[in-house]
Amino acid sequence: MSDRLFIFDTTLRDGEQVPGCQLNTVEKIQVAKALEALGVDIIEAGFPVSSPGDFNSVIEISKAVTWPTICALTRAVERDIDVAVEALKYAKHKRIHTGIGTSDSHIKYKFNSTREEIIERAVAAVKYAKKYVEDVEFYAEDAGRTDNEYLARVIEAVVKAGATVVNIPDTTGYCLPSEYEAKIRFLKENVNGIDNAIISTHCHNDLGMATANTIAGIIGGARQVEVTMNGIGERAGNTALEEVAMILKSHHEFNIQTNINTQKIYPTSRMVSSLMNMPIQPNKAIVGRNAFAHSSGIHQDGVLKNLQTYEIINPHDVGIDDSSIVLTARSGRAALKHRLSSLGIDLEKEKLDKVYDEFLKLADRKKDINDDDVLMLAGAERSTNKRIKVDYLQVTSGVGVRSVASLGLDIAGEKFEAAASGNGPVDAAIKALKNIIHRNMTLKEFTIQAISKGSDDVGKVHMQVEYNKHVYYGFGANTDIVAASVEAYIDCINKFIK
Repeated sequence: MSDRLFIFDTTLRDGEQVPGCQLNTVEKIQVAKALEALGVDIIEAGFPVSSPGDFNSVIEISKAVTWPTICALTRAVERDIDVAVEALKYAKHKRIHTGIGTSDSHIKYKFNSTREEIIERAVAAVKYAKKYVEDVEFYAEDAGRTDNEYLARVIEAVVKAGATVVNIPDTTGYCLPSEYEAKIRFLKENVNGIDNAIISTHCHNDLGMATANTIAGIIGGARQVEVTMNGIGERAGNTALEEVAMILKSHHEFNIQTNINTQKIYPTSRMVSSLMNMPIQPNKAIVGRNAFAHSSGIHQDGVLKNLQTYEIINPHDVGIDDSSIVLTARSGRAALKHRLSSLGIDLEKEKLDKVYDEFLKLADRKKDINDDDVLMLAGAERSTNKRIKVDYLQVTSGVGVRSVASLGLDIAGEKFEAAASGNGPVDAAIKALKNIIHRNMTLKEFTIQAISKGSDDVGKVHMQVEYNKHVYYGFGANTDIVAASVEAYIDCINKFIK
């Protein structure tokens, strides 16, 4: 019989810590249901004590999903655990994930403590959580830089206190795969009672080794992996769920099974990318736009003769239909609905009608409608209820003339107009916008990204705007990059204006 590997997804906790990727509760529920359908065993739904929004999201996710375990993160603090217990009250299967830093760096500089005091705090937290839930996971933060002998002492103490899962995070992404495998193996061989708990990996990608370290951890004896969709997460990200799932599916020598329905990987990936406004790099393994594309003549010749010459994964295995319906201005609602559904988005008739109207306008301007275009349209529809909307935008620019923009806004049903000149069309449009919205805002970051090639392509704009000492993140997409820029700026403003 093969080994069972548990998939712990932290897209909604660690993944959502990425600046600009915050989701509202309704969107989190949508992601949680998709993760349930994907076959994830444990969903880390949030850090309840951190904010009322996180607290409420854990409650609502607990109500929305049925069979996965719902996990809430805490520090080794009684109040954190109390709040997590309250947030998990509706979960059918509940887990508290508590822990503390164990590296000398964390002990000295973060906690101003000693090794013995850290063990005492770790044990106390596990025992306290154990009073309320049977399933308690302990994380030894910065375990990657913790010496193995001391780490073994910590893990032995928390397992004895009742921890059912012990998480060994490579918090800074520092470990080499051989080091991480040796660390897991050391714990397996030197911790009394380790068979009473599951060892978990939690690897970050700072040096590009998150997936390699996770696989090394599995080889060393870990039987839970903590992952995110598309590898999103703080700094350089976390281990990508899709990569681990397909490595195990492709390498039969592991003889390790997961509960993941791999054919749901691609639609789930695209849905998370769309909701979080996090574009997937084209060469991203498994789910990138070019993952199954072949441009080299030699490669194309080989693939046409036999797919296995250059493809080790069947696109169908990850939910990519290589004979998908091509969308044009002559496509009907059914075709658009089919494409949206394949991307993990199901819209009610009224919302579908609005998206279809925008789709026809875009299809008249573009020769090729791709998946990112469709996701952009669906995402734009989700923003239609915002307080501030663009009525019209007209820009005059050219060589040797100063750019001028005229802008009309609808703010909660009231109409406003303004004009401004600037150093280029985007600058002029933003200045016109500021002439209407009289707030002291500072543009901190402005990034333009084309979805694919072509002069008729949709451009994506990501912005950071500082207002009242807080930074707000905005997103816009349009075939007109000036319009996309205005949309992104307004998206920022809608997040703080009342």
